Amino acid sequence: MNAEPADQIRLLDLQALDVRLSQLAHRRASLPEHAEIESLNKDVTQLRDLLVASTTEEGDTAREQTKAEQDVDQVRQRASRDQQRLDSGAVTSPRDLENLQREITSLAKRQGDLEDVVLEVMERREAAQERAAELTGRVTSVEAKIADATARRDAAFAEIDADAGTVKKEREVVAGSVPADLLKLYEKLREQNGGVGAARLYQRRCEGCQLELNITEVNDVKSAGRDAVLRCENCRRILVRTSESGI
Repeated sequence: MNAEPADQIRLLDLQALDVRLSQLAHRRASLPEHAEIESLNKDVTQLRDLLVASTTEEGDTAREQTKAEQDVDQVRQRASRDQQRLDSGAVTSPRDLENLQREITSLAKRQGDLEDVVLEVMERREAAQERAAELTGRVTSVEAKIADATARRDAAFAEIDADAGTVKKEREVVAGSVPADLLKLYEKLREQNGGVGAARLYQRRCEGCQLELNITEVNDVKSAGRDAVLRCENCRRILVRTSESGI
């Protein structure tokens, strides 16, 4: 393949722009905010799970407290009725009086036991409420950090994308000035060689693979026509000659 030396040199400009685009893409993908947001999202997910558990526990203990308080109220009402019967004098049989007094005593003990249960449930409920409140605060704090990191990431995205947009426009201009067959070869080689399709020959060294040309290769370059499109024998990239090629 042949191409004017100026067109070949434009490949170096095109390659520089492609390298810049790759750098911008790498920068976009490796922003520290990515890892920060991922870590914070894991934290907030765990906290939300704990919050759900605490909220569920608070609800369970609330129902348990209501049931225990109802049990206390039922025992209290029964004891009150028994006490009223005792005080009214309606029960005259000594045996019935003894049974009634025994029941009142038993109900008093039962009421005390149930009130202890109510207190124990209330303590567990209060602990669950405090835990839920604490977790709610922590979730809110982490969500604020996520929002901040996301805003910083998006701002960086906007800056990088703006730079990339400018470079892409410049690339379109340069690519449009390169002969179609030469551009096609460059694009093919760039895809095959990690994003680098053309390299400068500088001081007898290919800047694509960083290897110095041997004497046979140097002689081949010297004997090649000025418009011949050369390829590096090692990396097979387009080898662009300039005034600094050393040949």
